[in-house]
Amino acid sequence: MAKESMKAREVKREKLVAKYAAKRAALKKAGDFLGLQKLPKNSAKVRLHNRCKLTGRPRGYIRTFGISRNIFRDMALFGLIPGVRKASW
Repeated sequence: MAKESMKAREVKREKLVAKYAAKRAALKKAGDFLGLQKLPKNSAKVRLHNRCKLTGRPRGYIRTFGISRNIFRDMALFGLIPGVRKASW
């Protein structure tokens, strides 16, 4: 499990990105790079990092399901993800 502070920091970044998205786009279109520099660093979409919705794990994230590979494997083995089952040949 990830630390709660790391999860909270990521949520805070998501809110900042949403808040400044329109302003950032307008400044980019106008070519005002000094104005862009004055915006908060965490308002840039590039600084977001995908995390597992259940554990908060930052690596091994499967975008389609929104969870990490470890949780995906466990859920697939127990049949909790519809249409997914363990491959065997």
